[in-house]
Amino acid sequence: MTDELRGLLREGAEAHLPDRARMLARVERGTAPRPRNGERVRVLSWPKIALATLATAGTLTVSALAVVTAVQAPEPPRNPTAAAPTAAAPSSADRPAPPTEGSRTENGPLWADGSVDPHSNTYWAQSNVTLKARKPLTSLVVELRIALTEGVRDTGSWRTRPAADFDLSARREGGFLVYRWTLKPGRTVPSGEHVFAGQYDHAPGGRDAKDDTYRIEAATAAAEGGAAVWGGFA
Repeated sequence: MTDELRGLLREGAEAHLPDRARMLARVERGTAPRPRNGERVRVLSWPKIALATLATAGTLTVSALAVVTAVQAPEPPRNPTAAAPTAAAPSSADRPAPPTEGSRTENGPLWADGSVDPHSNTYWAQSNVTLKARKPLTSLVVELRIALTEGVRDTGSWRTRPAADFDLSARREGGFLVYRWTLKPGRTVPSGEHVFAGQYDHAPGGRDAKDDTYRIEAATAAAEGGAAVWGGFA
């Protein structure tokens, strides 16, 4: 410690009301290095030194927080798709079961039979419902249900009766491709044999028709009530 610095400190201690700022300024002047050979020396004041120190400490604090945050961040799931719910594949239990009431191919004035047309091939098939009416029919509904096995798709239909006599629909219902012919009011189906057929594509290879069914409901002009027949294609 130089004699000049000692003097400055002694003056500050003897003062009645010490002036801190004034004392710091004197100390700064006393400790500042002396320029040599015209060299200019840049001296940081104590407030600047303090600010620089705080800035350095703040930078270190932010860096430390960033490191802690990176360490504590939760890891992403290793297999994000493992927890995702997957849609259950449709099972055979979702498909409607064939009728449990068996087959009834003859009732009143009606007789019917179901068969797969012999001209069906590896990619396409035609299912025929043959109806024999012993009396003229004043109302008639013929329904053909083709189970939606792989690749089944409607490609058309036909009947031996005039198309203008029937309303036709072909749609998917409850696991089946359903063809439905409904006799229009005021029209009549004469006695005799009539054929109603549905045509459809299917997956390559032989197709099992065991779940396919048909049903016919009809009535005559006589007050004897309606009649119904049904069956399969096995």
